[in-house]
Amino acid sequence: MNVISNILYWISTGLLVPVIVLLIFFFIRALIMIGGFFGQYLQVKRTTAKLYGRIERLTPDTLDEFRASLPEKSESIVTEYARKIMAAAGNSSRTDLLLSEYEIESEQNISTSKVLTKMGPILGLMGTLIPMGPALVGLATGDIASMAYNMQVAFATTVVGLVVSAIGFLTQMVKERWAVKDLTILEYLADVVKQSEAAKQ
Repeated sequence: MNVISNILYWISTGLLVPVIVLLIFFFIRALIMIGGFFGQYLQVKRTTAKLYGRIERLTPDTLDEFRASLPEKSESIVTEYARKIMAAAGNSSRTDLLLSEYEIESEQNISTSKVLTKMGPILGLMGTLIPMGPALVGLATGDIASMAYNMQVAFATTVVGLVVSAIGFLTQMVKERWAVKDLTILEYLADVVKQSEAAKQ
């Protein structure tokens, strides 16, 4: 039994360095994602918000006017797919495919936030529990310095893990709201295009 316990202890202790390295990596990734998220927010306010205003006034009769109002070059995903959906007028299968492709691309945009949301607490908890073993050993042997160091590591990993998770969770919520709103607009545009094609026949 002691052999098994020692093996488990060695395995858990050996995982401490990889856990800390991964936490640092995800923390840096979270900071980088904040910059990208801010840029995406500005893009939504600048480009996509205007599209929302135009789509509310969209009817089959104003479809050509809406098409002309779209910028030729735009970094907005929803603008790109809106143009593709209008280009696929009369082809319902192609339109359905484009809507599915947009959902997949939106999910890829959200995936990093989801990873941070889940991996932050997992790694933080691992980084908390692993040093607790050596800390208890230090307490039992009277090595207060060793115990204090391990407790410091445990608390630090917990905090970093929670920060990573919080950044991932907040960005995930906002990105999901953007994706749902964009998908609703694209579905409405697809219906208007379908009505316009039916009226021409």
